[in-house]
Amino acid sequence: MTLEVVSKDMRAIGISEPGGPDVLALQHVPIPEPAANEVLIKVEAAGVNRPDLLQRAGKYPPPPGASPLPGLEVSGTIVQLGEGVPSGLMEQRICALTNGGGYAEYAAVPVGQCLPVPDGYDMAEAAALPETLFTVWSNLFERAYAVEGDTVLVHGGTSGIGTMAITLCNLFGVKIIVTCGSDDKCRAALDWGAHHAINYRNQDFVEEVLRITDGRGCEAVLDMVGGSYVARNMRCLAKDGRHVTIAVQGGVKAEISMVDIMTRRLTLTGSTLRPRSAMFKSLVADEIERHVWQFVASGDLRPLIDRAYPLEEAAAAHARMEAGDHIGKIVLRVAE
Repeated sequence: MTLEVVSKDMRAIGISEPGGPDVLALQHVPIPEPAANEVLIKVEAAGVNRPDLLQRAGKYPPPPGASPLPGLEVSGTIVQLGEGVPSGLMEQRICALTNGGGYAEYAAVPVGQCLPVPDGYDMAEAAALPETLFTVWSNLFERAYAVEGDTVLVHGGTSGIGTMAITLCNLFGVKIIVTCGSDDKCRAALDWGAHHAINYRNQDFVEEVLRITDGRGCEAVLDMVGGSYVARNMRCLAKDGRHVTIAVQGGVKAEISMVDIMTRRLTLTGSTLRPRSAMFKSLVADEIERHVWQFVASGDLRPLIDRAYPLEEAAAAHARMEAGDHIGKIVLRVAE
């Protein structure tokens, strides 16, 4: 089943060669055809995420079979159904975790990675939900087993991941400590709902976490830094604490004490989302719909939006994220 599409081509942002933001260029490319169990989405907005920057720089290639275009999350309307997709989904407003190709007027997405957008919910905000929501839910609440009453440490408190973690922790009764790179960002994180914010440039976050927790430490750490932070994060953990790595911006190697892991029964784990199967992502989407989506429907879960750019200004959006001045999510408005 297909709604009428005026053109066979679409506007999209492509990567001319690995490099800086200037290698992003507006192109006209064929509209993708949805495969079995996929839907074609007429995109209204697309989220900008750090993996997009890594892909642009040639450091994070798309998995086999994925679109070479950047963009891991979108919002829009379903306009075409692949084989096996229920007909009732036609014309539904959705947001979706994509496998790539979000910076475009149309995107083909596995149907299991789509979630319905409630009436009245801003579509730019909806586009900023999937990547960070899937990441935080699957890592902090599933892999790190954060539950009501726990205290967690999350680095990058004003990033898209950080602000989503703050929101979810408040919704589920988890106390959250974040680190930020300036006093202004600490204030922004506190205003958004963090219980404590540590300026890592002029405070030792290990000492601060132990002070805040009366020496006990926190139950979980969500880390995007890696490198030398891992050993310091371990010092922040309580006995039986869980450490989850989701990025390695500070380095891919860490020197840690295995004795410390054994004697305090620590768990070190990590994950990346994009290479996971459609089945895994669909299972995460199901859990989010059952446990979290009620807060989207009520308006209690909204992403913090830093700035929205037109699709053709994707390079400026990347430059802003790369500069590190943003607070919350950056999005591209695709629909004209």
